[in-house]
Amino acid sequence: MTSKADFTEQEWTQLKRAPFVAGMAISLADPGGPIEALHETSATLKTVLAAAEGGNHGELVGEIARETSGDARHRKNPLGGFKPTRGATAGVEILDELRDVNRIVTEKASPEDAASVRAWLLETAQAAADAAKEGGFMGFHAERVSEGEQRMLDSLAETLAAPPA
Repeated sequence: MTSKADFTEQEWTQLKRAPFVAGMAISLADPGGPIEALHETSATLKTVLAAAEGGNHGELVGEIARETSGDARHRKNPLGGFKPTRGATAGVEILDELRDVNRIVTEKASPEDAASVRAWLLETAQAAADAAKEGGFMGFHAERVSEGEQRMLDSLAETLAAPPA
C-alpha cells in the first residue's frame, strides 16, 4: 500500500493541491462570473471532503484528502505554491502540473493507487464542470458543461491517462 512516506515533501504538496488544480482547470476553461466560480470551487471541495470521509478511491486518495481537508480547516491555501500566470499559458501550466502529478504517482505509487488518484482527479474536474450552468441568459439556454469545459475535460483525461506499460 502506498502512503505519504513514499513521497518527498514537494511531491506530497503537489498531490494535495492536485484536485484543486483540476477544478481550477475547469474554471479557467470557460470563465463565468463569481457565482459560477464559487459553485465550481465548492464542488471541488466536496469531492475532497467525500474522499476524506472514506470515499471509494482507496487509502492513498483518502490520506491525501484527509490531510488536504485538515489544511483547509486550518485556513491553509489548498493551492499553496502553485499560481499559474494569467492568460493563455495558464491552461498549459495547469496541464503540466497535473502531468507531473501523474508522473509522480506512476513512479511511486502502486498501479492500483495510481489509477485511483487519476480517477479521483478526473471525478473532481467533472464535478466542477457539472457544478454550474454556463452561458445563456438568466439560466435560459444555458448548458451544464460548456464546449470549453468539455475540451478541458478531454485534455485532462489525456494528461492523466495511465502511461503505456
